[in-house]
Amino acid sequence: MTIEDSRYEAVSSKDARFDGVFFFAVSTTGIYCRPSCPAVTPKRQNVSFYRTAAAAQGAGFRACRRCRPDAVPGSAEWNARADVVGRAMRLIGDGIVDREGVAGLATRLGYSARQVQRQLNAELGAGPIALARAQRGHTARVLLQTTTMQTAEIAFAAGFASVRQFNDTMREIYAATPSELRSARTGRTSRFGPIAQENGAAAGVPLRLAYRGPYASVEVFDYLGSRAITGIEEIVGERGSRIYRRTLRLPGGSGIAEVGEQTGPGGWLACRLHLTDLRDLTTATQRMRRLFDLDADPCAVADRLGADPSLAPLVAARPGLRAPGTADPHELAVRAVLGDRRLGDALVAAYGQRLCEPSGGLTHLFPQPDALAEAPLDEAGLEALAMPDARRATLRTLTAALAEGAIALDPGAARDETERELLALPGIGPWTAGYIRMRALGDPDVLLSGDAAVRAGMRRAGSTTADAQGWRPWSSYAMHHFWNTP
Repeated sequence: MTIEDSRYEAVSSKDARFDGVFFFAVSTTGIYCRPSCPAVTPKRQNVSFYRTAAAAQGAGFRACRRCRPDAVPGSAEWNARADVVGRAMRLIGDGIVDREGVAGLATRLGYSARQVQRQLNAELGAGPIALARAQRGHTARVLLQTTTMQTAEIAFAAGFASVRQFNDTMREIYAATPSELRSARTGRTSRFGPIAQENGAAAGVPLRLAYRGPYASVEVFDYLGSRAITGIEEIVGERGSRIYRRTLRLPGGSGIAEVGEQTGPGGWLACRLHLTDLRDLTTATQRMRRLFDLDADPCAVADRLGADPSLAPLVAARPGLRAPGTADPHELAVRAVLGDRRLGDALVAAYGQRLCEPSGGLTHLFPQPDALAEAPLDEAGLEALAMPDARRATLRTLTAALAEGAIALDPGAARDETERELLALPGIGPWTAGYIRMRALGDPDVLLSGDAAVRAGMRRAGSTTADAQGWRPWSSYAMHHFWNTP
């Protein structure tokens, strides 16, 4: 059986596990869909397959209005891969092409723009501009259907260079004008209340953050809640229906994100983003997706880890357990060095940037690396934080490296190289470098074998480090199972 035959079987069975992994297009209708599209399965001879929505759009197909293929989770492959294509996809998702162009993307990857273009086209059927354009189209559709902003404002907020480009793109992708797209979803509500507001920007943008397979939301919210830093994060509500709230430092300004614990019937978490600059919508959305590990493939993880007799009961007990990432890699790195939630509280109180208007328990943005790197070491500065001198010096060294750009923690960073650079800094050991690699760089294959809680969980489960090779490339998920072992 060929790969395309396997994909057609997934389409025939409406298998949602493959949503976002590939797309299929139908020549007789001119539309492309996600594999789980509820429409009647087309004949095999009329179907073609594409790795990305951008490739399907480039081939002249428009998005299906019934299954909305642009709203699927991202492929877990891009998180697992450390090559140029994987790194490029993570950077494009973060909005680098919109902010810095193809040249900026290439610079971050360490390749020429022509090499990046060639590799993406060869493997994905679309270059960086087409991939970013598809993402802009999705952002614009979300704004059209969730806010009352003027279409011209939406065009520029989504990253389009002109209103004409915006109109042409929306007609090409969705076979509908912006006005038609807006009227198609009037009156829709989200878990956070009605979408229709007098001022969509002030009320926030409600989203449905899609994921595939089961999702262990209780464990994820417990994990984030136990590490929440005062002023930066808070969890409100009762267990099972909590809302996680946090501040965001974004390229165009600040923001506040709210994500609900309850999962939607179609496989999504309700989210609302309050942004000072709506051009940050794509970036903010992707950062929340990384924080909640929404592009993971829990079925692939369960297949691999469940094959280990010692891990199988843990996997069965917590289906869909995720490995949370971060909304701010620099923040995560600093917190990894601090190693203590109370130190994080003190650091934010002393050096965090106050919000213009507090929101509930959210009062600050996390301090930037340059502010910490330049903080004095006397009693009026970092000396006031109750931590060992060695850790204080490590904090200064790390933040200086981040501020100078000597170490990059963006989504496209080369993980092996970055870990080596971290280990070369005085005071950064294997645990800290590995933890940063797992959460800040989103590596799904990290095992902190020196972690006391991990070792204890392995002993209780009957696992040994000799078994670890069989967990790859999902070692991070195995570690979270050990952390959750009773």
